[in-house]
Amino acid sequence: MANNQQIQQGAIMASEHKGPEAYYFERLEQGIFEIQQCVDCHKHQFYPRTLCVHCGGSQLIWNKPSGTGTVYSYSIVRRKPEAGGDYNVVLIDLEEGVRLMSSIENCALADIHIGQKVQARVARRDDAAVVVFDAVEVAHA
Repeated sequence: MANNQQIQQGAIMASEHKGPEAYYFERLEQGIFEIQQCVDCHKHQFYPRTLCVHCGGSQLIWNKPSGTGTVYSYSIVRRKPEAGGDYNVVLIDLEEGVRLMSSIENCALADIHIGQKVQARVARRDDAAVVVFDAVEVAHA
């Protein structure tokens, strides 16, 4: 939850000189995954925006999320081995209440399941920093 002390200590607001998307990717390049939180309603949001999607507030600060999440949905994309092989696309619900699209990296495709616990980390893919997830649990519950 944001408070005035956090804001006064230099928490980055959505109204800073660079846009929220540019700031988000700049921080990812530094190995830091952050999401926005509204000062007015205290809710988190992802993808970065200039206004709160919940209440329309314009004071948004950046917080490092716990990174702990749950697989909401997933898909296995099938490709020929010479095209890179199969991969997964997942929708993850973070503890902070936001949902984002990514992939799970340390888990066999057959072991991915809805409700699976995962943990976020920043990784480099194709010369860019991205958020990926590692399975905390692998076997079906």
